[in-house]
Amino acid sequence: MADGKCGEAELEVAEPLGRWPVLSYGVGHMLNDITSACWFTYLLLFLQEIGLAPRDAAIVMLSGQVADGLMTIVAGEMIDRFGRFKLWHIGGSVLVGISFSSVFGGCLLCTILGTDSYLVRTIGYSFFAAVFNIGWAATQVSHMSMVNCMTSNPTSRVALASCRNASTMVANLGLYGIALAVFGIVKAKTCADIVVQVTLSKSALSSA
Repeated sequence: MADGKCGEAELEVAEPLGRWPVLSYGVGHMLNDITSACWFTYLLLFLQEIGLAPRDAAIVMLSGQVADGLMTIVAGEMIDRFGRFKLWHIGGSVLVGISFSSVFGGCLLCTILGTDSYLVRTIGYSFFAAVFNIGWAATQVSHMSMVNCMTSNPTSRVALASCRNASTMVANLGLYGIALAVFGIVKAKTCADIVVQVTLSKSALSSA
């Protein structure tokens, strides 16, 4: 793989990859898996719990999904042209980490502007939701594209994809397991807290 690019003609018939390369590749997408599981399970509940109206919470979610759809196409085209899989993967992971913590860590735009209006909160959360999904798409596309450039051995390619899928399941189950443990330790103080915890617990069990 020269200059971050590869082609089928450039790959020789290779020996099967060892366990460590397969395992390393498999866990390379777990940040995306953990954050996306939390995102789709908890984001709408979280936004409404901190005071956003259901419509505004839906706008935040929609802005992220639109950005995801567009970035998936752009990332695929750019990676096909220029390669640089690792650079895309690292850049996407950084965006995911920063934007995810910005969404669940509070309204950064509200802090900067010194206001807590519904409009500013919706815009602030929508912006970071879009950034999160841009980073998520860049990481996902680059990570999946690496398979064909890592080896030409069919068995190893299957092993890489299988390990990636297994890591996704481990990440999802791990997140829900942590959530259930936290809900068991942190006792609800109000009826609203109880309803939220029961809802999240049921969602976790049904997804698992």
